Amino acid sequence: MSKQTKVTWLEQPEDHDYPAAASYLSLLYPGRKAQQLAQALKKAPLTQFKAKDIFRASRLPLLDASNSHVQKDVKIIRGGGSLSPVLLVRNSALGKVIVADGYHRVCAVYFFDEDAIIPCKIV
Repeated sequence: MSKQTKVTWLEQPEDHDYPAAASYLSLLYPGRKAQQLAQALKKAPLTQFKAKDIFRASRLPLLDASNSHVQKDVKIIRGGGSLSPVLLVRNSALGKVIVADGYHRVCAVYFFDEDAIIPCKIV
């Protein structure tokens, strides 16, 4: 896909991203810790990282463009819509970053430009 396609972002994550992050994090951490991390993400400042660096740090595979959630985000990008910033959690014990919310968005953006800057909140 073309690096000419402009990806636009919302100024802040959407409200529903935090409960989604807490839900995912509750699979990895006890419920209270997952909730604390989600709350910390709400308070964290916005920062940014390259798409390829998020993949390297998370050790997640790039989802295929046929994935329905990735397709939805690709459609938003192509239509000129804005994506929600990604929510990340550092896991020092494992030496990686957990994508608490936004995995499909990162995959969609990567298809356009692996060097794309992605706004994130990280704790």
